[in-house]
This record gives sequence, structure tokens and C-alpha cells, in this order.
Amino acid sequence: QVQLVESGGGLVQAGDSLRLSCAASGRTFSSYAVGWFRRAPGKEREFVAGVSRSGGSTYYADSVKGRFTISRDNAKNTVYLQMNSLKPGDTAVYYCAARDRVLFVITPDDYDYWGQGTQVTVSS
Repeated sequence: QVQLVESGGGLVQAGDSLRLSCAASGRTFSSYAVGWFRRAPGKEREFVAGVSRSGGSTYYADSVKGRFTISRDNAKNTVYLQMNSLKPGDTAVYYCAARDRVLFVITPDDYDYWGQGTQVTVSS
């Protein structure tokens, strides 16, 4: 089992940057693929980015491609989401999730563990 804790959210202006962190404890974090998801008010939870166990494979939603970067440091049991050129449409609660597989997927139901989320608010 693994426990996930997100941090790094906040209130920023359009065009600013934030870096979210997802810190894991418990089982060896390198055993898990990780995804970042977000839920905006009144909307469904959506996939944002994913990274494989080793960090060698990543994938992004079209809405964030070129602006967000996912990475991981397995020695620190942490996955990061660097968010640049933020837009008001990026406002949401951001969650990290882990699954005991080599690769990530974009469907939230296929993840085994979730963090509590961190709020990101982007003002115009």
C-alpha cells in the first residue's frame, strides 16, 4: 500500500507557474505508475499527465501539452507536475494517483491510490 500527499497548489495569475509535488510513503514508490488528474467545479475529473514507473514514458492531455511537465524522482519518492503559462481554465483541484503497473492510463478508475488533492486557482 502507498499513501500520497499533494502539495504546491495556490492562487496565481494567468501566465504564472506552479510546481505541484506528490510525495509517497509506504511501499516502494518505483513500483507504481503515477497520473495527475484534476477536477474543476461542476466538471468531471480529467486526466492531466502520466508517468511510467521508471519515468521514461510520459503522456499529456492535449489541453496541457507544451505547458505542463511531469517528472519523478524515485529516490525521493516524489512525482512533480511543473505547470507553466497557467490559464484560468486550469483552475481545479489537482490529484495524484498511483497504480501498481508499469504504465499509467488515463482512466481514473484504474488507479489504486489517491491523494487528498491540492487547489490551484488561476486568476485572469
